Amino acid sequence: MSKIAPCLWFDGNAEEAARYYVSLLPDSRIDAVLPYTVETPGGKPGDVMLVEFTLAGSPYLALNGGPNFQFTPAVSFFVNCADQAEIDRLWNTLLDGGTPMACGWITDCYGVSWQIVPEAMTRMIKDKDPAKVRRVMEAMMTMVKLDLAVLENAYRG
Repeated sequence: MSKIAPCLWFDGNAEEAARYYVSLLPDSRIDAVLPYTVETPGGKPGDVMLVEFTLAGSPYLALNGGPNFQFTPAVSFFVNCADQAEIDRLWNTLLDGGTPMACGWITDCYGVSWQIVPEAMTRMIKDKDPAKVRRVMEAMMTMVKLDLAVLENAYRG
């Protein structure tokens, strides 16, 4: 069976970014660091070409491909957080050099966008009661970093 892994394109800091990412979430690690060689065009021999890493149990690649492409919020890491403490820890870490956006989105210091969301949010917005869903969504739309207690209060009405 074929396997799939996202490949993130960096301009010289792929290893630094991958090491940062694996420090954020459990079940994460650097699996391999592959250098450019005289046989691999596009980089200086000895510089890092590709980093294979595991993030929260899923495989990823980080490529030092040069300045040709930039990240946008059109693709983001969606992190389901168990509680407000996890939301706060991730948010505050990503905020160092990052840029907060509305509705729980934040762009990290490497330009990668993240959605830091409580696990309970998914359950709340799947509720069959449209009034509950509307209240939760309206509350979320007023937030930058998501506040689980406020979302739960909106859900309960």
